[in-house]
Amino acid sequence: MKKLLFLGYDKTQTGLIEFIEQQGWQVDHTAELVTDFSAYDLVVSFGCRHILKASLLATARRPVLNLHIAYLPWNRGTHPLFWAAYDGTPAGVTIHEIDKGVDTGPICFQQKVTIDPLQETFASGYERLLAEIEQLFRQHATDLLAGHYTSQPQQGTGSVKRVSNLPKGFKWSDLIGPTIKRLRENADV
Repeated sequence: MKKLLFLGYDKTQTGLIEFIEQQGWQVDHTAELVTDFSAYDLVVSFGCRHILKASLLATARRPVLNLHIAYLPWNRGTHPLFWAAYDGTPAGVTIHEIDKGVDTGPICFQQKVTIDPLQETFASGYERLLAEIEQLFRQHATDLLAGHYTSQPQQGTGSVKRVSNLPKGFKWSDLIGPTIKRLRENADV
């Protein structure tokens, strides 16, 4: 039986662990930082809070996959939905191979997602993107698990955001459209 290490979200936060087990894989899970991937046939990161160093990635048998709720190369890093709305960049989801950068690795699969800023809050939009990335993984699971896909380098420079870049004055329960308008009007120029 093939072994997979799932980094980040647990079974209460995603249905993908159980889904992968149903595909015949033994799945171990951790949200902690690990030091060696060599015991696993594949490593998948989804909601992992740690930056994986090149020395750790080098212990993996094949490229580590990351599920990111952004349409890369835009909005690498944290809170990609907020930045897609604020910067006017595409919203979406991407499955990519992890390299030494932050969300800079080659893209396996991705999909744009339309978020209605007048109907969605930041929280509901986030939940929608989580559902979309899980669906994208399920749709391509056979190829992803077997390594039968062709990844493509990211095109363009995109953007990288950190928690410290977030402006003050919004809540995740706020509607996206009116909040972005207000924040842009009040931004220091």
